[in-house]
Amino acid sequence: MALAHCSLLALAALAFALPSAAATGPRTLLVLGDSLSAEYGLARGSGWVALLEQRLAQDKIPATVVNASISGDTTSGGRSRLPALLKQVQPSHVLIELGGNDALRGLPLQMTKDNLATMARQAKAAGARVMIVGMQLPPNYGARYGQEFSQLFTQVAHDSGAALVPFLLAGVADSPQADRLFQPDRIHPTAEAHPRMLANVWTVMKPWLH
Repeated sequence: MALAHCSLLALAALAFALPSAAATGPRTLLVLGDSLSAEYGLARGSGWVALLEQRLAQDKIPATVVNASISGDTTSGGRSRLPALLKQVQPSHVLIELGGNDALRGLPLQMTKDNLATMARQAKAAGARVMIVGMQLPPNYGARYGQEFSQLFTQVAHDSGAALVPFLLAGVADSPQADRLFQPDRIHPTAEAHPRMLANVWTVMKPWLH
């Protein structure tokens, strides 16, 4: 009996010592976003998600990226699409980059927050790690509204235990060269800005993937 007990302890110790399959095996990363992730106005392959695929290959991180981003999408649209995507893709990691179009349309902040929280819960229930990508608004939207909008991403990430990229356009929208980093519509970044956007995501993503 003592020998059997020792064997069980040894097996348990070995199990803890070995890295899990989720930590070492191939990852499937689902990106659920809007035009900022869908290469709006850009040549194919120049957006930050395409650059992410190149970075993963460069760093020899075994991961498949499924970009399910749609220009113009809102958090309501993402919420309605996510269950089918989770079933179809079966991702190990889900990155949610939505909310900007909610603000542009003047949708209630509570609705945006609820939709993001629901998507985070759905993804976690499917066994995926979750990342929330935050957005900020220009000053002309009003200081209070802008602050509440920015904070809702932080709150959802905190409440759901998700990773957080505070501001996808950091170093772009607030750059002294912002004029040349945006397309003529002043909403969508140029190809020149997307490496910076990737850098903002990658800082959080690299440890999140392991």
